[in-house]
Amino acid sequence: MSAPPPILGLRDANLAFGDKRLFEGLSLFLGVRDHVSLIGANGTGKSTLMKCLMGALELDGGERFVKPGTVIAHVPQDVTVGADETLLDFVVQPGGHIAPGVSAAEEPLAHHKAEEVLAALQLDPARRGAFLSGGENRRAALARALAHDPDVLLLDEPTNHLDLAAIQWLEGVLARFRGAMVVISHDRAFLNAISTATVWLQRRRLLRMDRPFAAFEEWSEEILDLELKEQRKLNRIIDRETQWLHRGVTARRRRNQGRLRNLEALRAARRRRDVLGAKVNLATGEGPPASQLVCEMNHVHKHFLNIAGDRVDIVGDFSTRILCGDRVGIIGPNGAGKTTLLRMLLGEEPADSGRIKMGARTEIAYFDQARRDIDPRLTPWQYLCPQGGDQVNVHGRKRHVVGYLKDYLFDEDDSRSLIATLSGGQRNRLMLAKVLAQPSNLLVLDEPTNDLDMDTLDKLQDALEAYDGTLLVVSHDRDFLDRLTTSLIVLEGDGITREYVGGYQDYLRQRAPPQVRQDALAVRKASGTADGDRSPRPPTKLSYNDARALERLPGEIAALEGEVAALTARLGDADLFTRNAAAFHAAAARLESARAELAVKEARWFELETLREKIEGVRG
Repeated sequence: MSAPPPILGLRDANLAFGDKRLFEGLSLFLGVRDHVSLIGANGTGKSTLMKCLMGALELDGGERFVKPGTVIAHVPQDVTVGADETLLDFVVQPGGHIAPGVSAAEEPLAHHKAEEVLAALQLDPARRGAFLSGGENRRAALARALAHDPDVLLLDEPTNHLDLAAIQWLEGVLARFRGAMVVISHDRAFLNAISTATVWLQRRRLLRMDRPFAAFEEWSEEILDLELKEQRKLNRIIDRETQWLHRGVTARRRRNQGRLRNLEALRAARRRRDVLGAKVNLATGEGPPASQLVCEMNHVHKHFLNIAGDRVDIVGDFSTRILCGDRVGIIGPNGAGKTTLLRMLLGEEPADSGRIKMGARTEIAYFDQARRDIDPRLTPWQYLCPQGGDQVNVHGRKRHVVGYLKDYLFDEDDSRSLIATLSGGQRNRLMLAKVLAQPSNLLVLDEPTNDLDMDTLDKLQDALEAYDGTLLVVSHDRDFLDRLTTSLIVLEGDGITREYVGGYQDYLRQRAPPQVRQDALAVRKASGTADGDRSPRPPTKLSYNDARALERLPGEIAALEGEVAALTARLGDADLFTRNAAAFHAAAARLESARAELAVKEARWFELETLREKIEGVRG
């Protein structure tokens, strides 16, 4: 049975801007159910390619074709609702987000349908654009696109500015979407969930893999190895871009394995530190020497009043101690107070009650997602050398500005171009280059992954792995958090704030079920901690089940530690894979699950042991 004909596509497309040629003989065909991930480095023309599919840009050569009657919805990176426009008005009008000249999208949408979609995205139809955050503008654009029942969805970085709950909601919507779709995104977990095919834009051409994004790294490595062999046979000099791509992709899996081993060691050290009491006796002030302390929060509470005058709890009775070398992620829904918590951790925002202490001699470097520090009238050279000259001071070492910019994937021509001409991802790269050059022992990153391509993300992870200070990272990128953090501070809503050892997947395994979280909130409210009484009644003894678990867990932890050690030793046998590939893969899979079980049991033991010591302290 032959595949149905494509409904949208480009054939032999050519396009250039001035002297820069973006596409040469590029072809892309979309079937009626294709869900395509569009991958490529920043500046290669992914967003431009999407505009060509949309029909908003005219090709220099080749052709664009579209099946008659096809409704195409496009959600670009930057969308802003008019200041005086309501969300309902914004969604019902097709405007520039629906392909022009398509009859099915020319009439305004029925109000009841627009209201249904807005409700699904938790948006108030009467709210005006002047009061919307970046995430709410993005959700409004998604609502506008989805409400018109398009045959083709073109989404450019749809997860930027969305919180984790909204990203997971969008994953479900797109996975069920019955039309064709092209998505540009850096979020690996998101692409793994929604794609059925992957296209890779590199060196002005497009390569296609009819498999989900999860297979991209292995596939791209095979392609680059083949290209390298072919070029060697022809005795050609490998051009600069191919070298960079080969470094960025071929070595990625090996680098990632090394990173993961290092990160597991850091997480294990964090668990051991917690178990040995570095965080148990916060109230007494006992703990590490002051030189190791970055920030301490002791029974901190914070709330604000919303427009209606209602009390909204952000943090309720939260304690933590962040030491030198910790890599802490902060996650939570949009509006939950992540920025407020960050400002409290940095000593810029006071708590309503409790104690916050910053470590002495803390030097902070801050990456601001709003890019307020960047002047588009400057060149990258001028931005990195504001006092003139051609040298950048990178942690006390002089680097030539062009050489340093090459580390962040800029060439010499880019260094002299106006920042205003750079893409969003290139601007983020430039800001990261400046922030990571600054002398600091505390690096604060607020949504650093927005607009970055995957190779730049790998570059960022390399830099952060080499950073010997403390990291505080606000991010909604689950894969990035899994690869980077030693613990997560999670704002779970209604003032419930908890810290979990590990990355995002570790958090999912450790967090309490929804009903348990609801019970915890009910207990907190009943005890008065949600209504201003900051002295909840402590429990007087462990429950029967908790006491049994506390007795049983040390043995279970020891058994798992032994199993992890045995599996690690077995996988260290260099000949195992050759002798028995199935046994190798089985051992690797069991090692991963055993480590996950161990993390959960250690976290549970620490929680119960802390509770037991607190109860004994009250009795004493």
